[in-house]
Amino acid sequence: MKLKAPVYSIAMLSSAMLAYEILLMRLFSIIQWHHFAYMIISLALLGFGASGTFVSIFQTAFSKRFTAVFLINIILFSVSSLSCFLLAQSTPFNPDEILWDRLQSLRLLGIYLLLALPFFFAANAIALALTCFHQSIARIYAFDLFGAGLGCFSIVLLLFITMPLQALLIIGCMGLTAAALAAWELKAERLGWILGALILLGSGMAVIDSRSQLKLSPYKELTQMLRIHGTDVVSEHSSPLGLLSVLQNHAIPLRHAPGLSLSATGEPPEQTGVFTDGGSMTAITRETGNPADYAYLDQVTSAAPYHLFQPEHVLILGAGGGSNILQARYHSTHQIDAVELNPQLIRLMREDYADFTGNLLNTENITIYQGEARGFISATGKQYDLIEIALLDSFAASSAGLYALNESYLYTVEALQTMLKRLQPDGYLVITRWIKLPPRDSLKLFATAVDALKESGVENPGQQLMFLRSWQTGTLLIKNGPVTVDEINALKAFASTRAFDLDWHPDIQPDETNRFNRLAESYFYQAAEAILGDERAAFFDQYKFDLQPATDDRPYFFHFFKWSVLPEILSLRESGGLSLLDGGYLVLVATLAQAIVTSIILILFPLFFTAKQAPPTNAISKGHVITYFSAVGLAFLFIEIAFIQKFILFLHHPLYAVALVLAAFLVFAGLGSSFSWKLLKSYSYQRAIALSLTGIIMLGLLYMLFLQSIFAFFMASAIILKIPLTILLIAPLAFFMGMPFPLALAKLSAAAPGLIPWAWGINGCASVVSAVLATLLAIAIGFNAVILLALLLYGVAWLSFPVKHGAKNASLTK
Repeated sequence: MKLKAPVYSIAMLSSAMLAYEILLMRLFSIIQWHHFAYMIISLALLGFGASGTFVSIFQTAFSKRFTAVFLINIILFSVSSLSCFLLAQSTPFNPDEILWDRLQSLRLLGIYLLLALPFFFAANAIALALTCFHQSIARIYAFDLFGAGLGCFSIVLLLFITMPLQALLIIGCMGLTAAALAAWELKAERLGWILGALILLGSGMAVIDSRSQLKLSPYKELTQMLRIHGTDVVSEHSSPLGLLSVLQNHAIPLRHAPGLSLSATGEPPEQTGVFTDGGSMTAITRETGNPADYAYLDQVTSAAPYHLFQPEHVLILGAGGGSNILQARYHSTHQIDAVELNPQLIRLMREDYADFTGNLLNTENITIYQGEARGFISATGKQYDLIEIALLDSFAASSAGLYALNESYLYTVEALQTMLKRLQPDGYLVITRWIKLPPRDSLKLFATAVDALKESGVENPGQQLMFLRSWQTGTLLIKNGPVTVDEINALKAFASTRAFDLDWHPDIQPDETNRFNRLAESYFYQAAEAILGDERAAFFDQYKFDLQPATDDRPYFFHFFKWSVLPEILSLRESGGLSLLDGGYLVLVATLAQAIVTSIILILFPLFFTAKQAPPTNAISKGHVITYFSAVGLAFLFIEIAFIQKFILFLHHPLYAVALVLAAFLVFAGLGSSFSWKLLKSYSYQRAIALSLTGIIMLGLLYMLFLQSIFAFFMASAIILKIPLTILLIAPLAFFMGMPFPLALAKLSAAAPGLIPWAWGINGCASVVSAVLATLLAIAIGFNAVILLALLLYGVAWLSFPVKHGAKNASLTK
């Protein structure tokens, strides 16, 4: 009996696999840090590449036992999706030690390979189906991509209603459901026994999941806080935006006041800590009814603007636990607007901790907005006397360079320009950052502010800037107008009484700097002078860290690494020099090295093996196959990764951008794949590929020219409008991008079907490298340059489309 391709089980399997991929990004953001997201994408593709090699070697044996092998691989995906993560999170890996502890590189490789296993098993099933049902390649590929797109949406919804480990179990059960569907589609023998076994497996996985818990890195702030006697996590709240952990200590009171003056005599009232993904702590402060209890909020650098003038209307970007709101209230601000991204934190303050905070967020003159800071600034029509960007990240992670790969559209030149437009005349934009030594963040922020003012038409930016620092925090004040003498004097008085150092104001003299929190030299003042002076370019070139201002095309504000300094840092290896490196960037570089090595092995091995074992054929040029599938694999992921990063600006959160952009690319690439089969009924292979690649190149160039303008026009729109707009923007390009891969596979199925798994592996391996390489390139040259490079690769693919030796392509009907 002739079997039909098991497309429904493939769709369900792909849905589970993509949901698993996105969930892993969330899980590793919790137990490690955000930069592991790029490793997750790479290892998913490694699983696909390895499966191509595996199936190409054993395709004859597997084809004879298709039903059994297909079912076994789906079941192995289901079981390994849970078990491999639990094993991976138990591996003691610390990215900060990767260059001076050789075991860390091995542990990273172990995690990398372990987490690739579920994707390997799922890809085996799909590659085997493509091999055995090569007449239905376009249909299988379409269902594969449709299912993957649905998986991207489903995991975001799932994370709103379940905890991360529960979502992991559900994904495993989705895999078991795919196995049940496959048994039905393939009319497997003993169907009842198979279904019973799947139910038992699901029950066992549920028991294991219920007894498991997330194991956070011992270097995360929450883990360190839990080591203190009497500290407990009293509640947890999960969503796609983060896992909130509420922490209390009844034995040793929590006191959180970053950069508090060493001259301060008071301390904060009772506080409760809230951690997002085990880090980025914010404090919820008890309402005592006594204003004097909040005097400590006047002893930090962020209080400076309240001593220069009396703002009537203040905007706080990053409300957190409400410390900046309390600070504005303490200084008698008439109207306070605050923006907070995570609705669960707002709900926590308004409901669970309403009595604790004295109903702070329900006060008449305080308005809280749920949303992303950059999006709110772009959308609001209000003008403010003071806009304050709160201290949004943790000192430990920031110091370790663990935010080096975070795309932050809040600290770009364009973002500061937008904020300046929302200020009243003579209003202030105030940004507080952690002080790191040697200086990095504060100097890059200063340079970004200088460029934002210049782009806004200010001829002398130094006249509108002031900077002061404590032992732990630094605050930059950007005025919408020239700073006056009275304001300078007020700032001097504020800083002097609190032992804060002034490092820049328009009339500053060298002897005014570096007085209290003394450094070997007045580094901040010297850097400010250089950034504002004619020697700026030379200073940037000679400085040990990358201080080039972040832009919307290169929004990596927290990236400071320079390759030219690496030998010097390595020479200081045994004297603490490696702490000067960005830990997150090192993980990405190490992941790329591992991806290249594994990809070479996966590509070269089947070439060697097939040369020895397969009968010689002149039907298809192997060189063309290698070039074509490598170029398409690199180009597709280059564009996809660049678009994910670009749409973070538009959609305001990385997980939303990953889920929606991936879903749109996969669904519409699936439509393009399905359409490519119809295209071959009317056109030759060469004409069909020319049409698809022309569409990709033309649309790609248009997006490079106009996408940023489209974002700017619709930035103020509600998210409910942005979602369909995002899909509409991606759909045409993704549609054409879905054609080159199945068109070439269809050509191989007609001329050399034995090369299909091999081509699948080459494409997957190229994708493994491109997922990481695209991010490294974006950091170095920007998103638009990455997209342009992808378009050039598609041009290379066009020129190398696999053709028969000595024959021209014919259409499918000829």
